[in-house]
Amino acid sequence: MADVHSTKIRSYNMSMIHSKNTKPEEKIRKYLFSQVFRYRKNDNRLPGKPDIVLPKYKTVIFVNGCFWHKHDGCKYFVWLKSNVEFWQDKIKGNVFRDKKIYSKLTDCGWNVLVIWECELRKDRFESTTKKLTDDIRKQVK
Repeated sequence: MADVHSTKIRSYNMSMIHSKNTKPEEKIRKYLFSQVFRYRKNDNRLPGKPDIVLPKYKTVIFVNGCFWHKHDGCKYFVWLKSNVEFWQDKIKGNVFRDKKIYSKLTDCGWNVLVIWECELRKDRFESTTKKLTDDIRKQVK
């Protein structure tokens, strides 16, 4: 199946996708700041440059897009019907890399939390952030 967009439009669309400081990340950061959590952003001293690092709680947070990181069972993740092999390799590679990074961080004593983009929708935001806060606070010894 051919792409529904021209090469120029597809190229533009893809160039607008950013790997850091995304709207979902900003939502979580604003929430954490309002709850008096202090954090670092994209700390390159840690494997995978986590989106949010809370050193006091030895916790890192990844805010993952449902498509890019293959959120299993999510209605927002669907395999694309064009350029199938490329997208399967790309997405599977992302998932493999994520697992490796989470494992490295866990082995170094970090608590790894993953927030999915779909969990930040209005109907789920409050329950997601409550669970996030509870999970972070569990790390205080």
